[in-house]
Amino acid sequence: MLPPTTPLIVVTAILLAVPAISFKTGLEDGLICNVCVGTHPGCGETGFDYRWYWGKMCPRYNDKCVKLIEKKGAEVMVTRDCLSNLEAFRTDIPADKYEGCRSASKDVKLGQHVFNKIEELDVYRNHYDNTTYCFCDFDHWCNGGHHMLGTGWVVVGFAIFLAILH
Repeated sequence: MLPPTTPLIVVTAILLAVPAISFKTGLEDGLICNVCVGTHPGCGETGFDYRWYWGKMCPRYNDKCVKLIEKKGAEVMVTRDCLSNLEAFRTDIPADKYEGCRSASKDVKLGQHVFNKIEELDVYRNHYDNTTYCFCDFDHWCNGGHHMLGTGWVVVGFAIFLAILH
């Protein structure tokens, strides 16, 4: 027979073990987005590791989180950031910035008066075959990968169920 405090200890231990991925206090001024580049560890297209990146507050009040996916053959470069940070240096952001994924727009004025023979500089931005922008703004950290939040809540629910049984 288990002591009467065992269910409480089990529930407390599981609640402390489950990471608080999307815990919000309601006191945040703006949107919190994941900020990373695909060359960093844990920042792949599907293998996003939230333990490396805590997220940053976006500077604008009506900002959006962006996941930029650039592909060339099997090579994939993923960039996660706030839209206001990307607008400073990206000219191929689509005009439609609502929730969802869209292909990049073509900038016809890019590199118009440049006659450069060095291909590595990529002044025309044509290195990647496919560039996709994914926008979101309804939840903190929405430009991340697949979260373990669903699995965490299943474990918490099971622990509470066990505590009620005893």
